[in-house]
Amino acid sequence: MSAPLKMAVIGVGHFGQFHAEKVANLENAQLVAVADSNSKQARKIARKRNAEAVTDFRDLFGEIDAACIVVPTRYHYEIASECLENGVHVLVEKPITDDLDSARKLVALSAERDCVLQVGHLVRFSGVVEALRHQVKRPLYIDSVRIAPFKPRGTDVNVILDLMVHDLDLILSLVDSPLISLDAAGAPVISPSEDIASARLKFANGCIANITASRISLKTERKMRIFEPDIYVTVDFDAQRIRTLRKGTGSMLPGIPKIDSKEQQYDEGDALEKEIASFVDAVSNKRPPIVSGEDGVKALEAALQVTDSLRDHLEFVRRADEGFPEGSRSDAH
Repeated sequence: MSAPLKMAVIGVGHFGQFHAEKVANLENAQLVAVADSNSKQARKIARKRNAEAVTDFRDLFGEIDAACIVVPTRYHYEIASECLENGVHVLVEKPITDDLDSARKLVALSAERDCVLQVGHLVRFSGVVEALRHQVKRPLYIDSVRIAPFKPRGTDVNVILDLMVHDLDLILSLVDSPLISLDAAGAPVISPSEDIASARLKFANGCIANITASRISLKTERKMRIFEPDIYVTVDFDAQRIRTLRKGTGSMLPGIPKIDSKEQQYDEGDALEKEIASFVDAVSNKRPPIVSGEDGVKALEAALQVTDSLRDHLEFVRRADEGFPEGSRSDAH
């Protein structure tokens, strides 16, 4: 049996402390240290997980093989690039970065240094998504809703990079076809950036996807509907339930076939633990990660395109309100 992978968690705030817990509990990994600019928080989590505490992650180079990076998005590139430069494998929380140039640089750097770069699109590791992949073959139309009440945490990015990016990543992986066009609308309501957004995506294979994300709703709902030839699939991510409707044998009425309905409940499991375990496996066994840096770039690119389209629409609305004729949208650029 090979020695446990020596790991650190960089950023042990609200979500990072759960990363530290999962790493500490893995048999094939060792939580060597936690790093956080808040020394009190670093010491607190380090004591709890029997690890070293540092305020500068650079102090750990030479001691660790891999790191989970769980810091605000604006710091992803700086920390991940230094880790990769020093031969440290990286699991970075989603989105991979906040701009495409830096995201692509991370992918190139991970290849140059022969390091694993995995992006933390956690939804991919839920039990219901793992089951969904075996059922969905050729989506024609997808409708996705991800809404939640407002929470101050996460507002360093807009709702597209905060919430919608989960569904963008999942849909891109399910459709597996180039995105050729999109339109989006939305607005900031409480925070300085967009709090609600809706986008319509068109893929080269003809699939259409409508995606809605909101972080100012009165309830939490995470659902997806997928239409394929002869099958309709509904997914409830909160309940971890899939229901399928398909054409059955025989008829309910002349000319109308029977409908076979099936509902399955899945064990959610511990998605974060599975995500980190898959990262450790990719590093230890030199396998491609389930969610690669390239996947992270594709999701980010789509998210930024949605943001650009949404802001074009907001600008058009603003100019229309000021009395510009409808045909003047191109002048807004």
